[in-house]
Amino acid sequence: MQLSQFDYDLPQDRIAQVPAEPRDHAQLLVDLGRHRGATSIEHRHVFNLPEYLQPGDLLVVNDTRVIPGRLRLKRASGGNVEVLLLDSLTPDSRRWSALVKPGGKLKDGEILHHVESASECIFHGRLDSGDSFEIELCFNDDALSFLDRIGEIPLPPYITSSLPDSDRYQTVYSRRPASAAAPTAGLHFTPDLLRKIGEMGVELARVELVVGLDTFQPIQTDNPLDHKMHTEYYAVNEEVMTQVRSAERVVAVGTTAVRALESAAARDELSGRTDLFIHRGFNWQCVDLMMTNFHLPKTTLLLMIDAFIGDRWRDIYASALDNGYRFLSLGDTMLLNRHAEER
Repeated sequence: MQLSQFDYDLPQDRIAQVPAEPRDHAQLLVDLGRHRGATSIEHRHVFNLPEYLQPGDLLVVNDTRVIPGRLRLKRASGGNVEVLLLDSLTPDSRRWSALVKPGGKLKDGEILHHVESASECIFHGRLDSGDSFEIELCFNDDALSFLDRIGEIPLPPYITSSLPDSDRYQTVYSRRPASAAAPTAGLHFTPDLLRKIGEMGVELARVELVVGLDTFQPIQTDNPLDHKMHTEYYAVNEEVMTQVRSAERVVAVGTTAVRALESAAARDELSGRTDLFIHRGFNWQCVDLMMTNFHLPKTTLLLMIDAFIGDRWRDIYASALDNGYRFLSLGDTMLLNRHAEER
């Protein structure tokens, strides 16, 4: 397997900079499998999603919430430091793993200042993993209150301007603040759409996967199977696994919901840290349909799509580009069917 097999040309102007309004008016590409050798596709909108669901389906969402984990700090010398918090390392959420710019130039124990609030953080050097650093938050109340004062909701680097309303980078069903990035396929749902889906006899199940470092890590090896996945925390309760086993079809909203479910099944553990890397030949145990946004080339997310529907992802992505779809976190979405083969 070569990384070049998972490349495609993504023009810069196709990367969405703002989300669709209303949420459920984003475009929805529906995968209908292959018919007489050609990939069959329908072009709809997210508000049409109920037409492709049926009673007995289980809709699984990742209800993690994004923390205001981007910190813009200053060194005593006046130099700028940008911190992106990834994972809490201590029960009180005082110490975190983080991406830090310029982490390689900072000294262990160096105090970093948030000028506007007079708050401080302490840099504790590089973690053993080598990709991230340890940051200590200096607060007297609690971590979330501290971050609400000094932090910003982190947007991906390819989004060049801030959102007028930071809640547009949160799902309407989000609960526990924990993630460094949003489970973006879920951004398309509205309370009314969820109500309509529920009235059809489709059950809603919640899982958690805390989005961390792998969201920001490109594959850098010629053979993608040599790529090292970092661990992310997931939790799936026993009731959800019972629902999965009894559902007509399991419809996962986003790649993070997929990883949570398939990690719980593959590891036979309902919670913990997972480094599951889904690629060709993966033994699917839970997910039948996947709703997901369009991903960057040469990423583990694209390898997951390839494992799910095979090489027809190329036809799907080409059709999306030809039909004006917007890509990546704030862009449009698709509904993929693992069982939709040749008809």
